[in-house]
Amino acid sequence: MKKTNQLYEGKAKKVFETDQPDLLIVSYKDDATAFNGLKKGTILGKGAINNRVTNHLMKLLEKQGVPTHFVEELNDRETVVRRVQIVPLEVIVRNIAAGSLSKRLGLPEGTKLKKTVLEFCYKNDELGDPMVNESHIYAMDLATKEELDTITRLSLKINEILGEYLMENHIELIDFKLEFGRLADGTIVLADEISPDTCRFWDSVTQEKLDKDRFRRDLGGVEDAYQEVLRRLLGE
Repeated sequence: MKKTNQLYEGKAKKVFETDQPDLLIVSYKDDATAFNGLKKGTILGKGAINNRVTNHLMKLLEKQGVPTHFVEELNDRETVVRRVQIVPLEVIVRNIAAGSLSKRLGLPEGTKLKKTVLEFCYKNDELGDPMVNESHIYAMDLATKEELDTITRLSLKINEILGEYLMENHIELIDFKLEFGRLADGTIVLADEISPDTCRFWDSVTQEKLDKDRFRRDLGGVEDAYQEVLRRLLGE
């Protein structure tokens, strides 16, 4: 399989077309951004870690019946994925209050929520990815009711599978962001990534942060935290 032209470059990844029209190659970068691109930096080795952690977790989810865009890991930084049309929604799954939820609702960070919270944001950098509800989603034709029902069901299933798996590795899944895409036949599949960039991972004993919050909040030890997640999940 050969890369052809670059299709897209985002904050954390580049996407290339290949000589097979239904397959793409995703290449992960070390660039780090926060607060919708207002804070920028580099996390050494981040691209390779996010690529490998994402693929590891996608394979785990596939085995448990969650359809994903994952096809094959080519090397530390590059992965073959199925071409999808991204549903322009970010799904945030929250188990414990942290980050913007704490600020918005006045809940102390670390408060266990009595029920898992699902939030939807409209994927639009210029607007700052505003939060939307089901009425907005249908009014803007971002997804059908059937698609949103599937996305909701899969998000809760992913939360359950990952929550249990991570806890076995002494990592608590605080909250995380998911993105979904449509295959050519309209099937909804999990896309994008699941990594310390897109999840809040806390050590289940010490509550130490093992994710991008260390970069966002200038806590230091960012590379070490990412490496620790890789070590716990892949034994490296």
